[in-house]
Amino acid sequence: MTRSWSGTPVLVTGAGGFIGSHLSERLVREGARVRAFVRYNSRGDEGQLDHVPAEVRAEIEVVMGDLKDPEAVRRALRGREVVFHLGAVVAIPYSYLSPLDFIQTNVLGTAHVLAASLDAGVRRVVHTSTSEVYGTARYVPIDEGHPLQGQSPYAASKIAADALAESFYRAFGLPVVTIRPFNTFGPRQSARAVIPAIIVQALSGEVVRLGALHPSRDFTYVEDIVDGFLRVGEVEGITGRVFNMGSGRETTVEDLVGIIGQHLGKTLSIQVETQRLRPPASEVERLRADASRAHQVLDWWPRTPLEDGLAATIEWLQGHLDLYRPGAYAI
Repeated sequence: MTRSWSGTPVLVTGAGGFIGSHLSERLVREGARVRAFVRYNSRGDEGQLDHVPAEVRAEIEVVMGDLKDPEAVRRALRGREVVFHLGAVVAIPYSYLSPLDFIQTNVLGTAHVLAASLDAGVRRVVHTSTSEVYGTARYVPIDEGHPLQGQSPYAASKIAADALAESFYRAFGLPVVTIRPFNTFGPRQSARAVIPAIIVQALSGEVVRLGALHPSRDFTYVEDIVDGFLRVGEVEGITGRVFNMGSGRETTVEDLVGIIGQHLGKTLSIQVETQRLRPPASEVERLRADASRAHQVLDWWPRTPLEDGLAATIEWLQGHLDLYRPGAYAI
């Protein structure tokens, strides 16, 4: 059984981020009453919500705050029925420099969201995990029973956040469901991620500078992942469960360069830069999703082939190249 989103009051934390902005936009189009929790900054910058169509943005109530502030989180949650918790610090390279920031935001911030949701009596909390919690695949495809391994401070912080979500379900009956997206890509994504990093450099020249080329990832287009969020938020009888979201297809970083080059009609050369390599024991070598549970329980399937998603992402980046620094790989 599923519910309609029409008139449903929802909160999206991390709404100024890549996936969060797409989810907020989609919820508005589905008729939900969307409140967006965006990290405060003195510029009044709303992140990727700035790129949501104006008629949709006008329907989003933006609340500035910080996940580390429990009172700000409680205020944002008032009157909400469903909480989509995407707020997090996510840049893996930055986690090597400032691991405590990841613990404070991703772990403590999640605890604040869970506690406030419990007090508010919400119908559903959709907690966002990541495929990085699995570490290098011990077997493929990776199902939800795969062991967890913190190979970066970022991954460790998300493992802890996932455990907190589970504990609030088991200890207090909080109606939380965890979604675990594999590598998501699409318009509005930061150049810290590998696909926009390649595309931005390729649009500006013939050489792309990258880290390790051999790791493989399961890339899924953002609109398909947003479909997954909605399904996790609306399907009944799934409280306490974890759902992988991925395409089931593996692509190496090196192969990505070739595919993107073909789309652009370019033969791209690659320059490996050591400062972009993860510490050896921290590199996640291989990720490929088993999303069978999502197929069977949620009737969720990714609809966008990698090549089509790349074409849409290239088109968006071509129109917004001024937002990126060509040749830069943002931490």
